[in-house]
This record gives sequence, C-alpha cells and structure tokens, in this order.
Amino acid sequence: MDISKAEQRILHVLAQGGCIELRRDDDGTVEDINCVTRDGWNYAGLSERTFRKLKYRRLISSKGGRPYRITRLGLSRVRSQLDNR
Repeated sequence: MDISKAEQRILHVLAQGGCIELRRDDDGTVEDINCVTRDGWNYAGLSERTFRKLKYRRLISSKGGRPYRITRLGLSRVRSQLDNR
C-alpha cells in the first residue's frame, strides 16, 4: 500500500503518542479536525482529505467517542525514521 508524505507525517505523529480530535456541531457534522502531538502542540499538516483517507484505509480508529489513534495496521504501514523530516 502506497502512503503519501502527508499521510506518513501524520502517522509518525500518531505513532509517537499523538491523537486526532474532531469537533462536531449540533447536527453531528465535523466542524474542525485537530492533530495534537504528544506534547500538546497542534500539528497543522492534517487536512480533511488526509483524515478521510487514513480512516478509510483503517490506519486510524476511534473507540467509545475518544480521539482517533493509530491502529496496529497503521503502525505496520508507517516507515520508521529517526525524526519526522
């Protein structure tokens, strides 16, 4: 499975302990998508399209209304690097 650079960067952030938080309006539609690093910083490289691709490929998941985290499949797909460059 071929994963783009943007997807790789997001998966690296999630593999290091980050999460993806969604903010929904009263109707349940997504208003805002935030990728938060393990240090609490917002990562600006996440678009709605990238989020949907990762979710469709089952590389990320959410259980019980919690933030999205990387799955075991996502961990196996991410290429190991010393840092996120």
